[in-house]
Amino acid sequence: MSSLYSPSLRAEGALVFVSGQVPLAPDGSVAECDAVEQARQVFRNIEAALAPHGADLRHLVKVTYYLRHIADLDGVRQVIGEFLVHEPRPASTLVEVSGLIDPRYLIEVDAVAALPAPSR
Repeated sequence: MSSLYSPSLRAEGALVFVSGQVPLAPDGSVAECDAVEQARQVFRNIEAALAPHGADLRHLVKVTYYLRHIADLDGVRQVIGEFLVHEPRPASTLVEVSGLIDPRYLIEVDAVAALPAPSR
């Protein structure tokens, strides 16, 4: 199995910074379930945040995961593998945290994407 992240990555072009995404559905409801389903919602939210910039998940160069319970890591890794299917995968950091802004949130993710350099 290939790694779910790159140890380092060079990016060119404009950068898009995605603020921390939490498991909120488009209607504002919280995906109140397990960390796996919350992670899926978070990745859908990242996709939606990137789209107005002409970017998608393959443009990610750095991802930071904030996870409430390290015991959820295996399930979250499964979701990462479902969504980040391109190579190279982004550099990433995962941090277990004691809490997030809403106690129902089990995961928050922020990201940086790099758009391709314009053709000359």
